[in-house]
Amino acid sequence: MSHPYSLSYLTVPGVTPPEQTRIAARTGYDYVSYRLFHLGVAGEPDIEPTDPRIVRDTRRALDETGLQCLDIELTRIMRDLEPRQFLPAFEAGAELGASQVICSAWTDVRNDRRYIVETFAEICDLAARYGLTVNLEFPSFSRLTTLEEVMEILERTGRRNQGVLVDTLYMHFNKAPLLALEKVPPEWVNFLHVCDAEDLAFTRERMMRTARDARLYPGEGAIDFWAINFLFPDIPLSIELPHAERIAELGPEQHARNCLEAARAVFENDQGLAGQPTQARREEGGR
Repeated sequence: MSHPYSLSYLTVPGVTPPEQTRIAARTGYDYVSYRLFHLGVAGEPDIEPTDPRIVRDTRRALDETGLQCLDIELTRIMRDLEPRQFLPAFEAGAELGASQVICSAWTDVRNDRRYIVETFAEICDLAARYGLTVNLEFPSFSRLTTLEEVMEILERTGRRNQGVLVDTLYMHFNKAPLLALEKVPPEWVNFLHVCDAEDLAFTRERMMRTARDARLYPGEGAIDFWAINFLFPDIPLSIELPHAERIAELGPEQHARNCLEAARAVFENDQGLAGQPTQARREEGGR
C-alpha cells in the first residue's frame, strides 16, 4: 500500500513557493501544493506568487528537486470575486505542472444555490483552458458544509473537469465515516487532504481554530482512516496540517517532516491489514 504525499501550503504557512518546494524535497514528499491566489490573511508571504520571477524560481526548484506540483489554491466563490481574477493563478499553476485546483464557497445567503452552481461552472470553464480540474471542498464553517451538498452542486454543474476535495477533518466535524466516500463517483476524487483531530463536541469557533491552527498528526487523534486505503489505495494524499504551536517550536521543516512520518506510519505500516474496518483489525490483532 503506497500513496504519494504532497506538502500543502497550510502545513508550512508563510513560506514562499520556492522555499516550500525545497522543504518538501528535504523532508521526503513527492508533491507540493501551492497557494497561488492569496486570501489577504495575516502570515501570507509578502510576495505576489504569480510574479514571473517567483514562478521561474519555483519552476527551477521543482526541476532541481524532482518534485511535482499537485494542486493550487484557493479559488473562492464569493460575491465580490470575479472568476476571471483567478486566471493568473491558473496560468502560473499550469506552468508549474499543476493538475488540480481547490475551490470553496463563502457566500452568505442561504438561497444562493443557483449562484454557486453558475460560478463554479465558470471557474471550471476557465480552468479547463489550462488543463486544470477544479475540486470543490466543504469546510465545516463555509457555505457548503457537507459531502452531500457538494455532490448536489457537482451533479448540477456537470463539468468534465470537476471534482470534490475531501478533508478528513471536515468529515470528522460532520461525524461522517470516510466510508461514505464510497458513494462518490471515483472520477470526482483526485486527491485527499489528511490530518487528525480529537473526538470533541466542536462549536463553530472551535472548528475554525482547530482547522487553522491546531490539527493533529495522523494517528494522534480519533479519526479512523482505514477506508482511505480500502477505497483509494494509491490516491495522492495532501497533508494539510497547520499547528501554530508546533511550527513555532519546531520550525516549518521539522513540522513538515513529522507530518509525513506520522502519515506513513498510519497509511503504510499496518501489517497488511490496511483496508479492513476497525473492528476487523481489532479481531485480527486479538488472535
